[in-house]
Amino acid sequence: MAANEIIIKDTHRGLKYVDGVLADVLGAGMHKLPKPALFGRSPKVEIVLVDMRNRDLTIKGQEILTADKVAIRVSILVQFAVTDPKAAIHKVASYEDRLYSDVQLAARRSLATMSLEEILTNRFRLSEDILRDVKEAATGYGVAIDRADVKDLVFPGNLQEIMNKVLAAERTSEAQLVEARTKAEVTRIDAQIRAETARIQAQADAEAVRLRAAADAEASRLRVQAEREALDERTKSAAAYADHPALLRLEELAALRELAKNANARLYLDFKNGAAKDGRDVD
Repeated sequence: MAANEIIIKDTHRGLKYVDGVLADVLGAGMHKLPKPALFGRSPKVEIVLVDMRNRDLTIKGQEILTADKVAIRVSILVQFAVTDPKAAIHKVASYEDRLYSDVQLAARRSLATMSLEEILTNRFRLSEDILRDVKEAATGYGVAIDRADVKDLVFPGNLQEIMNKVLAAERTSEAQLVEARTKAEVTRIDAQIRAETARIQAQADAEAVRLRAAADAEASRLRVQAEREALDERTKSAAAYADHPALLRLEELAALRELAKNANARLYLDFKNGAAKDGRDVD
């Protein structure tokens, strides 16, 4: 490459200064620089490269007091990238140092309003607070923040032991609560099943009573109907015997034949009336 040429990679941008004055922002590719003048003074050209890639910045071991006056040490990981190379170089002396300070202060402000329990249970709030607090300011000096996450939380030694005990107690309590809820649910389901069983049994018993009542009523109706039909038959027979006395005489002879088959049968004759009556042996 010639001395008056410069190549800028796609990952960078170049700020071109001529005699200390910003003349241009150079993109990726090859750029020609002015050749030295043969006579007289040549302008001084300087190229400042700015890395545009996404980078990580770790804010380490910041000791901060929480809202409930507990001192903790927190490390925060910030992912950022330069979006405006001119602003990144011109607005602040060092955009990385400025970003470090802004995130550090934002973390302190956020954690100072949170209790220890809130910090342990909701780390996302810290990230959200930092992004909300710093994102707009960082844009002003050409930097975009993608994320800011809590990397590490360190507690004092005795507090760490206490927290471990508290967490263990909470886990035990949660397990007991789950067990109690499970037992209560099983009891509820058993009671529901028993109630449903009793309801079905009551319905079955009521249906059985209804069917028995219906069957008894039907049997009574059939019995009455049979008796009525038998009475009708006897009435018809009596009328037939009245109209035809010979039929009655035939019935009497049939009865005598049946009695003749029984050795213990006795006949009693009513000579006064001139008629015969059947009877049984009397000891």
